[in-house]
Amino acid sequence: MSDEFDMTGKVVLVTGGSRGLGYEMAKAFARHGADVIITSRKAEACREVAAEIEAMGRRALAYPCHVGHWDELPGLVEAAYGAFGRVDVLVNNAGIAPTAPSSIELTEDLFDKTVGVNFKGPFRLSALVGERMVEAGGGAIINVSSMAAARPSSVYPVYSGAKAALNIMTQCHALEFGPKVRVNAIQCGPFWTDIAKSWREEADKNSTGALRRIGRPEEIATTALYLASDRSSFTTGAVLQLDGGTF
Repeated sequence: MSDEFDMTGKVVLVTGGSRGLGYEMAKAFARHGADVIITSRKAEACREVAAEIEAMGRRALAYPCHVGHWDELPGLVEAAYGAFGRVDVLVNNAGIAPTAPSSIELTEDLFDKTVGVNFKGPFRLSALVGERMVEAGGGAIINVSSMAAARPSSVYPVYSGAKAALNIMTQCHALEFGPKVRVNAIQCGPFWTDIAKSWREEADKNSTGALRRIGRPEEIATTALYLASDRSSFTTGAVLQLDGGTF
């Protein structure tokens, strides 16, 4: 049987790829034949994931980078193209979701960090990579958003706003980089990952979604593979809701 999501010969860059959903997606891309660039703030964590991917028979590059820092992103892009000569898929997965007791108590530093990682970084990285994808004749960009963008919360006003901006940016970049490059977003609900160990069983039990559970890591992985592959060749500018039917 042929691999429906064959990524052989493709190069994938995953931000926040050393843990959580980014880690799961990076491994899934490698299992389906892709070479992978892993970036996150911690160098050792990036190297560990890169070693796992190399043990699977794929090439990997570990490159520590803070995606919220505008001036660090050109170096990441140059390293990626220097090592592989191309990037076929960009996954803007890195994110932070700090809470604040109230908007008046939110510091400017925390505001800027939240917007920087969740919106400014994906914007800048998409601009840098998207332009090269257009020149190369094609590619796919996947932005990892959150249901917080669609469901207001008193404790996540900045995070929700940044993810809502990411959704609109997805559609803007689909227009800007199309027709050669497809740009889509996965709007996630809660997922089972190592990050969620302390609350995931309780969240599963108390889920009010149609499926009565939270997501499994393989479910975002297969969604990302679909959006990265030719199987989604007529899908761009989409914000795909992946939350188990929480309406």
